Amino acid sequence: MSDVSSGRDRDRDEEGRARNARPRDGLGRPLPYGAEGVARQPEGVVRAPEETVAEAQALLDAGRPFHAHEVFEDAWKSGPDEERGLWRALAQLAVGLTHSARGNTAGGARLLRRGATGLTAWAEATGRPTPYGIDLPSLDIWATTLAKKVEDHAPTPDAATNAPRLRP
Repeated sequence: MSDVSSGRDRDRDEEGRARNARPRDGLGRPLPYGAEGVARQPEGVVRAPEETVAEAQALLDAGRPFHAHEVFEDAWKSGPDEERGLWRALAQLAVGLTHSARGNTAGGARLLRRGATGLTAWAEATGRPTPYGIDLPSLDIWATTLAKKVEDHAPTPDAATNAPRLRP
């Protein structure tokens, strides 16, 4: 099947689903074909919660929140139903940081706030403010503070410098 707009064959996986195989930068933005990109996170990896947190933190610290989002998304999709809200909210925080670092002030702030709201709601519903050692109240403060800075048009935040600490 061809992509008519570009004249290129569409990238497909083994099952025939469309996939974009273009290389990407550290914030997940597509680069031109043939460019040197950052290795993508494999999709669909099932990790223990502690592994998810450790891998996501390492990616956040490296300034790769887009990739951390993918790790959280794997946990969201493969974890128990009662934890999906936790992992979804953490993924939203990572995407919020990604958009903020890309200069998307409205989208970044909105996703940071959505993630913070999701964490608070999940903690209140479950009575677990520190699941797997993750300090949800501190993440709420981090996200709302960064959202305000982004909306106030502070300089575009550097993803690594502004990465949250998931555990104290």
